[in-house]
Amino acid sequence: MIPSTIAIDGPAAAGKSTLARSLAAQLGYLYFDTGVMYRAVTLAVLRAGIPVDDEPQVSVIAERVVIDVQPASVPDGRQYDVLLDGEDVTWAIRSPEVDAQVSKVSMYGRVRQAMTERQREIGRRGRVVMVGRDIGTVVLPEAGLKIYLEAEVEARAGRRFAELQARGETAKYAEVLESVRTRDQLDSTRDLAPLRPAADAIVLDSTKLTPEQVLERVLELVPGN
Repeated sequence: MIPSTIAIDGPAAAGKSTLARSLAAQLGYLYFDTGVMYRAVTLAVLRAGIPVDDEPQVSVIAERVVIDVQPASVPDGRQYDVLLDGEDVTWAIRSPEVDAQVSKVSMYGRVRQAMTERQREIGRRGRVVMVGRDIGTVVLPEAGLKIYLEAEVEARAGRRFAELQARGETAKYAEVLESVRTRDQLDSTRDLAPLRPAADAIVLDSTKLTPEQVLERVLELVPGN
């Protein structure tokens, strides 16, 4: 029987989102990148005119807003709908203003706790592939299948560098590499929900694999598929 919930974790640029999108499409499941919830909170904070450095007020916003993720309802390239208090903010959360502040907002303990509860609610609906950094360890420890996708830091930086170039953005590989290393350090040493594979997760190294090969290997691990 195919697991009702599948958790995919791993460091930045390991290929988690690419794998999750493809796997969800293959299984007919909802693809859910939990990072969009922190983006939605950040958007709500900016709209309210609250400084992102004001942790207590930011936390109150996170605890009050209603955020949901549902299958895509508009054929405009989106992978899902992101709803903030009933409003479709799928593209609004991708603004440069949100990009600049979401990392700080996502570090706050009360924000993470509030979003974890929302993520669990969506997970309990079933038929979902959820991707993040603490899904198998914190959000969905009962997930039927847990994948921890990793890759050598140089390979991950190379992928991120290629993405930036493809979008026409100016970037230097050395700076991207340093950024990925810094993110790894922050994610793996934070006090709340640090990045690490769950004890029962299957660890897959994607360094020398194409996205298609990664998907093929994971599909082999899906019971009943």
